[in-house]
Amino acid sequence: MKGTYWLAWRQQRALILAGGIALLICAAWVAWRRSEMMAVIHDHHLVICKGWDASECPRTDTDLAERVLRDNTDGIRALGALSAALPVIIGVFWGAPLIGRELESGTAKLALTQGVGIRAWLGSRFALAAGSTAAGAAVLAALVAWWWAPIANMLDGLYWHDGFLFNATGPAAVACALFGLAVGTAAGLLFRRTMAAMGCTLAVVVGIRVLLNSVRSDWISPTRRVTPGMTPRTPVGSAWSTGQFGYLDRSGREYPIDRYCQFSGAELKRCMADHGFVARYHKVYPSGDFWAFQYIETAIYLVAAVALVVAVCLALRRRLV
Repeated sequence: MKGTYWLAWRQQRALILAGGIALLICAAWVAWRRSEMMAVIHDHHLVICKGWDASECPRTDTDLAERVLRDNTDGIRALGALSAALPVIIGVFWGAPLIGRELESGTAKLALTQGVGIRAWLGSRFALAAGSTAAGAAVLAALVAWWWAPIANMLDGLYWHDGFLFNATGPAAVACALFGLAVGTAAGLLFRRTMAAMGCTLAVVVGIRVLLNSVRSDWISPTRRVTPGMTPRTPVGSAWSTGQFGYLDRSGREYPIDRYCQFSGAELKRCMADHGFVARYHKVYPSGDFWAFQYIETAIYLVAAVALVVAVCLALRRRLV
């Protein structure tokens, strides 16, 4: 390693080494906690099932399953919260000072007088930070998924659509971390003051994450599960329920349950006959939709990150040349 990459490493190695040590500690803790969980599952031959209702899991020792969930859910949530917060941490404490501190102190111009081009100077700094960010985010997301997988989508535990899991695992977690780094870098160039850039980065990354969480269910259409007549509904299982229930007539037209036939048993059968309803429906997102949601948000974060980096390159050239 030499030239601008050597300089970038000298300036960022403290953050990289601290992050690596933190990941090693997290990995050791997860390995210990997961091994304890798996020992209980294997020793008691616990049957793992998918679904929130105990009636969906007739062969499962519900009391033991709930104990396993209680012992591990809080830890998985804590690790998931750390993974979900990583884009903010990266953006505020790494992205914002990446060039913002150099511009604030004036050392950027000094570096460029040493025969180093703007592209090489920025490229080496950002490439090292981006590579380390992607690697760290991927490892942390994998640790969350690894610990959670044996008890995934079970009883009152954590489900794939839970914010602690969805925002902390999969490619979207890595893409969001890179987005946080890009936002911080752009804010540093915009404000030329590290503290101001940190505040802006915090607001933008949190705001975008909240916005995407609120519109996530709009990305794709839910699956409509249909049960004819009074046939018992298909269990929700590991699906993400939209809360949209109702009835269908012979033409397939939907009638929401909040306006029709809010009964059960014989009264429900009579009400359905009076209105000409021949089936019931329930709209859900099956667990397989996890990847569709992940790929959509990954694309959004990566496109936004690339756009910000390109904007930084163009703006930095104008400001320093």
